Amino acid sequence: MKGWICALCAIVLCVALAGLASGASAAPTPAPTTPVAVQTLPPAGANTPGVQSQFDPEKATDAYLATVGGKARAMSDAYFEGGYWLILWDALYAIGVSALLLWTKFSAGIRNFAQARVRSRFWQVPIYAIIYTIVVAVLTFPMTIYENFFREHQYGLSNQTFLQWFGDFGTAFAVNLVISTIVLTIIYAFVRLTRQYWWVWATLVSIVFAAILFMLAPVFIAPLFNHYSPLPDGPVKQQILRLARANQIPADNVYEFDASRQSKRISANVSGFMGTTRISMTDNLIKRCNPREIEAVLGHEMGHYVLDHNVIGLTWFSILFLVVFAFVNYGFKWLVSIFGGNWDVRTIDDPAGLPVAVALVSVFFLVATPVTNSMTRTLEQQADMFGLNAARQPDGFATVTLKLSEYRKLDPSPFEEFVFYDHPSGRTRIHSAMVWKAAHINDPDIAAGPKSPE
Repeated sequence: MKGWICALCAIVLCVALAGLASGASAAPTPAPTTPVAVQTLPPAGANTPGVQSQFDPEKATDAYLATVGGKARAMSDAYFEGGYWLILWDALYAIGVSALLLWTKFSAGIRNFAQARVRSRFWQVPIYAIIYTIVVAVLTFPMTIYENFFREHQYGLSNQTFLQWFGDFGTAFAVNLVISTIVLTIIYAFVRLTRQYWWVWATLVSIVFAAILFMLAPVFIAPLFNHYSPLPDGPVKQQILRLARANQIPADNVYEFDASRQSKRISANVSGFMGTTRISMTDNLIKRCNPREIEAVLGHEMGHYVLDHNVIGLTWFSILFLVVFAFVNYGFKWLVSIFGGNWDVRTIDDPAGLPVAVALVSVFFLVATPVTNSMTRTLEQQADMFGLNAARQPDGFATVTLKLSEYRKLDPSPFEEFVFYDHPSGRTRIHSAMVWKAAHINDPDIAAGPKSPE
């Protein structure tokens, strides 16, 4: 490479010297001249022929937000703000359940039961994990049923009867039982093998299983809860597929799933990897949104796929997992050195100490709430901007954001948004869309599109 650069420089130098030599031997001639017209540009925002008047993103944002008020705004704010407290209560509840299992020595009793059944330490772990998962599900059921059934009905967000909800709960529990048993068995195997640096290997195991779930969930897990069917042919489907092809997304179909059997929430996703890529949308999105809004939502979801947010998010959370497991490693040693005799918990590779690890993880993620929310919120903001550029539906994006306000507070304080929001707030999203529109206000498709309120 250096040789090519040197040769190129030599050629350029020779041409330059030749030009100087020819210039020295020939008499100079006057260069041709061209008259230059000087004009004064109109001031920013002034009306000119063929150009729309100045568009104010701030006024448009405020006008959109003002369309949701009264009882609807109060319900939305109350639902979302209640979630702030649930973050705390969930953590405290998990710590309380762990304390109960430890101080009653119930966790040690499960370990002793497993040891009495098999001699292999490897197979003792899945026995412990199965019993532990069932017991914790029973102990946390009061909080689960309040959060996911009664509270959802209180705010008009659920369409399920109790039996329907309990059926989905049972399916989710069965999936969690299988996955958690496998993951815990492998992690404890590495704990026994590596001892001092088990937390590094536990992080790697978590990363691998998370990646596998990203690939398998759209095809094998999601259909356990909903029925998926190809979206009927029509203009909406064709536009979605054109948008997918324009962004090199390897999907040749669009699927609709019956989320209305659970709630009236609108959503979609583009997920999968290595042949499992699938574009899916809820029937609520079809029923409740117009084509502009649907295109805006799908543009956002395609942004997650094209921008490799699964990989980026997994990378960020892998670093966080490493910190979590290191925290558990040192926290476990400290707590067991003080209370281990009361709990009948021995060392880090003793499965009876799992409640200690769960309590420490709960504390960590409670404190790290602003960090984890900021990580996901950053990716969501990037997907928003991708969707605006891809779908070019700023007003569709704004109006669908208003529909999401049924369960997301529209206009929080900056502090609230930083700490509690894993997505940009409604104000942030609508403002971003209106700023984008202002920058493209004279593009033919935007000029011919819907007029934003101001």
